[in-house]
Amino acid sequence: MIEVVRIPAFDDNYLWLAHDDASGETIVVDPGQAEPVLTEAERRGWHIDQIWNTHWHGDHIGGNAAIKAATGCTITGPAAEAPKISTLDRQVREGDLVRIGAFEAQVLEVPAHTAGHIAYYLPEAGIAFVGDTLFAMGCGRLFEGTPEQMFANMRRLAALPPETIVYCAHEYTQANGRYALHVEPDNQALAARMAEVDALRAQGQPTVPTTIALERATNPFMRADSVDQLAQRRAEKDIFRG
Repeated sequence: MIEVVRIPAFDDNYLWLAHDDASGETIVVDPGQAEPVLTEAERRGWHIDQIWNTHWHGDHIGGNAAIKAATGCTITGPAAEAPKISTLDRQVREGDLVRIGAFEAQVLEVPAHTAGHIAYYLPEAGIAFVGDTLFAMGCGRLFEGTPEQMFANMRRLAALPPETIVYCAHEYTQANGRYALHVEPDNQALAARMAEVDALRAQGQPTVPTTIALERATNPFMRADSVDQLAQRRAEKDIFRG
């Protein structure tokens, strides 16, 4: 299987280093910084062969150039955002495939947070790298897209197998959960999850990755039953201070 390593960066980002032991191939997803990624790869004796970008924001691509200079890796990212990601070697779109070792990753177009945002879904490995589209109990802000797009994204991701492990890019879980409880105060699965999240954060521990099953049960955006409801929740979450 693929080993995925969490690398904290900035205030609340996670950069993901993924290694296929059978092939020896290593990728990094959304390296906003180069130094912690290069340091961790060297510590493990892994050579970085590829970078996969989900979208153009600086905290996801800021380390591209330095990692490429150090390793000679290939950089893949969304074709729709190529003008904003000058380091891309390969531009991908919906339905394209990328690989780590023998594992295929399907490119899913999930615009809304940014206009060309993509995710990478590896069905045989049972994992998905979703950038800033889906968070634990949350979704990305609609900087360049619409509620209609995000609603479609939530429906699409919810349709993945429930055991799929979801790697998102930020430690937003506790704040997201507080809002989720505001929306669904009687959701027992949500209350139980928040107790676990609060305990982890009190110890300085991470709360991601998550799973599709957990999000189906506790994510107010994935659980929205209409575009209008998602739009209302996203607008309310943007100003929520609970």
